[in-house]
Amino acid sequence: MVATLRVVLDQLVAPTEPELAEASRELARALVIGAPSGCEVEAIAPAGGSDEALAAVPGLAGVRRTALPRRELSAALQLGVGTGIGGGMIHAPSLFAPLVRHDRLHDNDQTVVTVWDLRPWESPAELPRPVVAWHKAMLKRAVKHADAVVVPTHSLAARVAEIAPGLGDRMRVIAGASPLGFSVPVDEVGRRRELGLPEGFILLAGGPLGSEGLDAGLAAVAASGVDLPVVVIDVEEGHEPAVADLASAAGIPERGLHVRGVLSVEDRAAVFGAAVAFVAPSRRAAFPWRVVDALTLGVPVIAASSGVHSDVVAEGGVLIAGTDASSLVDGLGAALAASLGSTAAAERLGVLAGDRGRAFSWREAADKVWMLHAEL
Repeated sequence: MVATLRVVLDQLVAPTEPELAEASRELARALVIGAPSGCEVEAIAPAGGSDEALAAVPGLAGVRRTALPRRELSAALQLGVGTGIGGGMIHAPSLFAPLVRHDRLHDNDQTVVTVWDLRPWESPAELPRPVVAWHKAMLKRAVKHADAVVVPTHSLAARVAEIAPGLGDRMRVIAGASPLGFSVPVDEVGRRRELGLPEGFILLAGGPLGSEGLDAGLAAVAASGVDLPVVVIDVEEGHEPAVADLASAAGIPERGLHVRGVLSVEDRAAVFGAAVAFVAPSRRAAFPWRVVDALTLGVPVIAASSGVHSDVVAEGGVLIAGTDASSLVDGLGAALAASLGSTAAAERLGVLAGDRGRAFSWREAADKVWMLHAEL
């Protein structure tokens, strides 16, 4: 008898968040590659969209389309009404799942969901109200009906336990990772040239929203006295002028700033390939995908101290525990100056980052997911 793990891949058919779409794709790939003997992986996807995106996950045993497109399906899931997804062994890389009453004991139905980011609870003003309401409603449904809730770090597990104490011992910690095979491409120079980027720069990621901490990060770069260009990636379309304003306010000249949006995996790796350091000023309770990218590629990491960064960076970078905005800026700036003050210092941090980066693997994450469903 074949055991089928049904993975919700709504983000591949109708993506709403680039990081979540990438995580869904990479986890599904790893689940297929690491499927135990007698097991297979099937996709669940909303109606509409093309099958081309699902082709990015080779080896799927099948694709089950729901009757509803993503927007209508999202509303149905929030209300707990019929969706046509059915039962079985369901794993969702987000909260997007049929969280309804089911019988795990007799019918072997089980539903596992994932929480990567607590912004809907900690910085709700940064999101549309319907988005906040949806996430809060779905976590409440998870408390009632999920067989397990996956979070990527222990600090996030502790925070989710405060927000949703009814989950009890159903939480599991399974970290995300950079894409399978993530490495600096052989045509990195050409890719950076196409992107209009210089060689050798300080890298940051994110946008102008308060929880991103980009204002502190840019101010820290200016305070460091390091005379290098600054590149900011993952900037949402339309937010470029706001990022430029933050840089100007921090004292970074316009000619030294390069703002780019969400990049392909290969272009992103090429950008990291020329970064001399990655500065992560955000303290948001969310999995820091770009910090993991930096660690994976051995780029020195200077980050604001937080529960998430302590879990992820550990000894692989420099963590700055500023007590307020001013001390954080000063601390990050001083750490950046010290880290790039000599070739030996930069190389040492790069080695530490690379060592830590090996702790993150989608193959390992997939193995833990298979084990979790086996335990359930």
